[in-house]
Amino acid sequence: SGISFELLGKAKELAGDLNTDVTAVLIGYEVKNLADELAEYGADKVIVVDDPELKVYRTEPYAHALASVINKYKPEIVLVGATAIGRDLGPRVSARIHTGLTADCTKLIINEETHEFEMTRPAFGGNLMATIKCPEHRPQMSTVRPGVMPKAAPDFGRKGEIVNFCPKFDESKFVVKLVKTVKAQKTAVDISEAK
Repeated sequence: SGISFELLGKAKELAGDLNTDVTAVLIGYEVKNLADELAEYGADKVIVVDDPELKVYRTEPYAHALASVINKYKPEIVLVGATAIGRDLGPRVSARIHTGLTADCTKLIINEETHEFEMTRPAFGGNLMATIKCPEHRPQMSTVRPGVMPKAAPDFGRKGEIVNFCPKFDESKFVVKLVKTVKAQKTAVDISEAK
C-alpha cells in the first residue's frame, strides 16, 4: 500500500544517517509476490511471514508474527503505518516487546549531534509539537499517518534479500475466531488516497 512505500522512503533516509540497512516485514497469506516491489522501493531485506493464519487481519496472529520478527532480528527502529490496522497492531506489539511507541508522528530524524532517533508529533490538540526520544528501550517504535512522508521513487529491477520466517502459531491462544467476512460496497473514494 502507499503508506508502506512512504515508510520505506523515510526508513532509507534514517538508515543512511545510521549507516545501516532497511528491512521490510511482509505479513499476510500468499503475499510473497509483493517482496520484490518492497525491494524496489528501498528495502535491502524483506522478511516474509506468509501463513494461512494471516489471510484475514486478526490482532493476535499479526501481533505474534511481528513481535516474533522483532525479537529475532532486533531492529533499532520500527515504523508502522497509522492505518486502522497499524493503530491496532503497533501498540499491541510495543507492549509485547516492552518498548514505547510514539503515535501519529509527523517528523522523524536522526539528530546530527547526538545520533539519537527523534520522533515529533502534535500534542495538546495540535497546538504544540512534542519531540520524543526512547533512550533506554529497543526498538524505538513510531506510527506515521499516510501522506505525511514523501514516497521514494522506485528503482525498478532492484533486488533485496528475501527471508522466509515462520513464527509458529498456536491457534489455542487466539481468542478471536473468524466466523464470516462481509464486504461492504465501496461507494466513495478513500479520502487517504485523495490528491
